[in-house]
Amino acid sequence: MITDLKINEEKKKEYYEKGYWTHDTIRDVWERQAQANADKEYVADDQDCRMTYGEVDDAASRLAAWLVSQGIKPGDVVTLQFPNWAEFTIAYVACFKAGAVIQSLARNFNGADLTYAMNLVESRAYIGPTSFHGVDYEQQILDIADDIPTLKVIALVDKKAPKQTDLPTVAEIVATTEPLAEKVPIESDQVACLLSTSGTTGKPKEVMLTHNNILFSERVFVEGLERTADDVMWMPAPLNHAVGFFHGLVAPMLLGGRSVLMQDFAVKDAIDLINAEGATWSMCSTPFIYDIVKYLDAHPDESLPTYVLHSCGGAPVPGALIDRAHNHDILLCEIFGSTESCPHVFVPPSKCVEWNGDWSGIPFPGIEVRYIDEQGNDVAPGVQGEHISRGPHQFVGYLNEPERTDRALTDDGWWFSGDLGYMDEQGRIRINGRRKEIIIRGGENLSAREIDDNLVGCPGVGESATIGMPDDRLGERICTFVAPLGDTVPTLESVTAYLEGEGVPKRLWPERIEIIEEIPKTLMGKVRRNVLTDELAARMA
Repeated sequence: MITDLKINEEKKKEYYEKGYWTHDTIRDVWERQAQANADKEYVADDQDCRMTYGEVDDAASRLAAWLVSQGIKPGDVVTLQFPNWAEFTIAYVACFKAGAVIQSLARNFNGADLTYAMNLVESRAYIGPTSFHGVDYEQQILDIADDIPTLKVIALVDKKAPKQTDLPTVAEIVATTEPLAEKVPIESDQVACLLSTSGTTGKPKEVMLTHNNILFSERVFVEGLERTADDVMWMPAPLNHAVGFFHGLVAPMLLGGRSVLMQDFAVKDAIDLINAEGATWSMCSTPFIYDIVKYLDAHPDESLPTYVLHSCGGAPVPGALIDRAHNHDILLCEIFGSTESCPHVFVPPSKCVEWNGDWSGIPFPGIEVRYIDEQGNDVAPGVQGEHISRGPHQFVGYLNEPERTDRALTDDGWWFSGDLGYMDEQGRIRINGRRKEIIIRGGENLSAREIDDNLVGCPGVGESATIGMPDDRLGERICTFVAPLGDTVPTLESVTAYLEGEGVPKRLWPERIEIIEEIPKTLMGKVRRNVLTDELAARMA
C-alpha cells in the first residue's frame, strides 16, 4: 500500500464538506455507470474493436478475479503499456476492481525505460501487447523480468500477433475465469494512478493521484466544457498521459458517454474516423488540431459536421488558429495544467471566440490560482509572477521522493508549477512561459537536462544546452546549442547518429543544432537558457 501522501487535513475536510471529494472510488462510479448503461457502447477504436459498458465490465471483472488469484492485493502497482486500443479499458477497470494502483507507461518505452520505471514503483504486474509496430513486447518484458524483483504477474494482449510463449493472454483469462465475487476494500483517498512526468533533473517522477483527485478533475472538466452523455470523445493522445487516460476514457465514463480511440494519428484518417463515429469533441495537444485545420483549409469539399469542440493543452493556442478552426465551426478552447495539476485552467466555450487566444483561461470551480514574486508575495493584477495553484484535483506527491514533493508542494497544498504569467482583475489568466527546463513538444514534456546529459561523450561536443524552439505545429521542437570540442564541429547528422548508436530514444534527439563559442552561464554555473532563447530568435530571424 502506497503511503506518505501529502494531503492537507484542513483542505481535505473542506473538500468533503463542499462535495468536491466523496467516499466513491473510480470503481464505484464505474460500476454504477456500467449498470445504468450496460447496453450502450462505451469504447471503440480504429482497429475494429467495440465494447459496451456491460461487456467491458464483465471482462474486467474476470481479469480482476485472475489478478487477485495471482496475489495482487489492494495498493499493489500494475503496469499497463498499451497502444490506443479499446482493450485498455478492460485492463484499467480490472485494476480498480482489484484495488490495484495503475502505472500507465508509454508504448515506446524500451527495456531500460521499463526497468527503471517499474522498479521505481515496485510494480507487481505487467499487462501489454504481444507485438506492435515491429516491437516484440512479449520478449522485451521477459528479458527484463529478472531485473524487476517485485514483478510476479505478466499478461498479454494478442491483438496484432499471437503469443510466442506460455504467458497468458487477457482473452484467455477472460474466457476461463469467473467474475470477481466480492468487492476488494479500497478508499477514495488512496492512490489510484501513477503517471510519469519529466523533471529538470532528467529521470521521470511518478506523480501520485488519488481516486478523489481524478474524479473531481474529470467532473469539473466535463461540466466546464458543457459536455453531455450524447457527446462522443475522439482520442488520439496516448493512454500513458492524463489526457489520453483521464480525459479520453474517465471523463466520457462519468457522462455515460462514448469514446473513440485512434491508434496512430494521420490527418485524413482522423477526419474519416471522426465523421464515421460522429465524434463531437476531443482534448489533445496543438499538433492534432493544427493538422486537421490545415487539411480542411486545403480541402474545402471536406468537413466535420459533428465535431464542435476541441480543447487544447500543452502550449499556448494562437488566435490565428482559433480563428481558422472557427471557420470550420470548431470551437478551439485552451486548457492549462500539468500531470500534477490536471487540468485547472480552461477557456469556457462561450468565451473561445471572444478571447481568441489572448487568455489561457480561468480556474475551474473549486480551484485556487495565485501569482507570486520571487519572495513568495502575491503580485498585483496584471503583474507577471510564478503561477501557483491549489485544489481538490491536485496530486498528493511524488512516489518515494519526499524532498522533491516538498519542493513542489507546500504543506497547505500550493503547487509551484514553475510557469510564469499573470492574472487580471476579472480572474483571467495568461501563461507566458516556464521557469523550469522543460520542452513541451507536441504536448509531451521533455527534460532539457536529460537531452544534454545524453550528449556527454558525443564526438565534437564540449558542452551543450538544449532549449525549446518555437514551432507552429508542435508548440516546440528540440534545439541544442553546442560548444565544439577540438577541431570537429558536430552536425545534426553526427549527433543523431551518435544518439542512435547509444540507444537513446528518438523523442530525445535534437532537431536543430546551433554552434556557439561558449554556453552562457550564471555565476553559480547554471545555464542561462533565456539568453539562448534570445540568441535562437535572432538567428531564426
